[in-house]
Amino acid sequence: MRRVLFLCTGNSCRSQMAEGWLRHLAGDRFEAYSAGVKPTAVNPFAVEVMKKAGVDISAQKSKDAATLLSQHFHFLITVCGNAKESCPVFPGPSLREHWPVEDPADAVGSHEEKLAVFRATRDELEQRVRDFIHQQTVDNA
Repeated sequence: MRRVLFLCTGNSCRSQMAEGWLRHLAGDRFEAYSAGVKPTAVNPFAVEVMKKAGVDISAQKSKDAATLLSQHFHFLITVCGNAKESCPVFPGPSLREHWPVEDPADAVGSHEEKLAVFRATRDELEQRVRDFIHQQTVDNA
């Protein structure tokens, strides 16, 4: 099974949502992981918008990318510029992709306004994950 690691700075929003989408959409075709170069905690807004889309990420935890350095991943996907710049070196050959996704944690405004930003990020990541799965299916057909 191909292993995919989504990396961002805090491992609080984008990488967590991408991990959740890959697990939800790909079934047993991939092993999904996420980590951060400076992990914080999973953002409650990310949990809320994913749950509304039918994907439960409430049990996921923020992880430090450094704790995964001994593991091999077939794909390393960065979802922010900071992670792309400071991505650690993982053993073995890996295909790297960069998905520049705006950080929804920077959203300001009311609860509903912040949710709208998180929903947009969730939907963008869903489409990117769907495209990734499709491309891997085509490439390996």
